Amino acid sequence: MLAVVGLLVAGGCARPPSIGLTSIKARTLSELQGYLLNHRPDVDVFRDRGPFAVSVQNERPVQVSATEQVTADRYLSAPAEKAPLVIFLHGYENSKADHAYQAIHAASWGMHSLSIQLPNTGPWTTNGRTLARLVSAIHREPQLVDHRVDASRIVLVGHSFGASAVAVALAEGAPAAGAVLLDAAGIGKELPGFLRRIKRPVILLGADEYVSSTRNREYFYQFIPGGVAEVSIKDATHEDAQFPAEVIGATEEPQIAFVSALTSAAFSLSFTGTSDYAWTSYGGAVRNGKLLNARRK
Repeated sequence: MLAVVGLLVAGGCARPPSIGLTSIKARTLSELQGYLLNHRPDVDVFRDRGPFAVSVQNERPVQVSATEQVTADRYLSAPAEKAPLVIFLHGYENSKADHAYQAIHAASWGMHSLSIQLPNTGPWTTNGRTLARLVSAIHREPQLVDHRVDASRIVLVGHSFGASAVAVALAEGAPAAGAVLLDAAGIGKELPGFLRRIKRPVILLGADEYVSSTRNREYFYQFIPGGVAEVSIKDATHEDAQFPAEVIGATEEPQIAFVSALTSAAFSLSFTGTSDYAWTSYGGAVRNGKLLNARRK
């Protein structure tokens, strides 16, 4: 089933987010890119939905090889031009539906999105290698997702142990422009070896470590040799790196902060090939305390 959406997406989520529609007017992806790159970067620009409608295609197989396929939900941005692709991978005991709002948000800003389902209890190294094969297949044949996908601009997004899988995929040579890791959690002793092999830019978006901490999160900044930037979201929990986070006491503000920082990061990596745009966009939020512990190497 195909649905065209503006502000909301059903996608199995329990409630719509309190997010408005941007005042930026753009008829084409080139116009939007030009506007954003010619104005001072500001992460708060990405709090609202972008200017483009999004078509949603749920439960669609993506053929990795003659014998392997991955089930995914597709969120396709309206412009006719070729556009980047953002691939979302869930964490432990979660599903592709947990990233529906994030995926549609990115697509509304001109980046096609794919939220994929892999075994949600791992093993995460195996999931990472599956992800690497998927990215390679899309790089060879972007029409596996949509003919408007620009296969040279694929960004990987992973939450929790899904971030470990994304790290494995990058280490195994997945042809991606970079990655955004959402409150990353480490899989164990073998992880540093994979992290040392990463040669693509990575942006780490973490929960507030005074509120919530994950296993081996420090490995990602420590062992990725370079091209890595990190910030934490004030008052955010591990679950806030999904949207919506259906947990007792959850509030939308940290989730919206995650999705806006994520969208800036994905735009930066896919449209410029570096973390520079996103890093500059975080500056005001770092100064006013909404983002914490910013560091970069």
